[in-house]
Amino acid sequence: MSNSLQAALLSGLVFPGLGQVVLKRYRRGVVLMLIVLACLSVIAAIALQRAFAILKQIESAGGAIDMDAILNAAAQSSTTSDSLVVNYVSSLIIVCWIFGVVDAYRIGKKRDLEQQSTGQGSSSEGG
Repeated sequence: MSNSLQAALLSGLVFPGLGQVVLKRYRRGVVLMLIVLACLSVIAAIALQRAFAILKQIESAGGAIDMDAILNAAAQSSTTSDSLVVNYVSSLIIVCWIFGVVDAYRIGKKRDLEQQSTGQGSSSEGG
């Protein structure tokens, strides 16, 4: 499998930045990974905050758990600012993911071309 395809698949299907790390572009790969991990932790923190708010509302209503109570509490717990943050952070994750795939493919393609020219040069010298 070519370097470009392998790196693009790793960045696209496994985790953004992994293709760069495989191609020995450690700094770029780690930065992409850290950005995505930070964004995912922000989303997880907001989700936990909403879940705890829903639990408090259910407890204050007598603790009866039914689907209508959960849906009402969920609708009341979401705020506009949280939704905007989640939208921005999700967009940043998507941008990092796309950048990771394209960048890993580009770096891999350059490495493939270098290997082909090196391989052709050595075979023509030998013959």
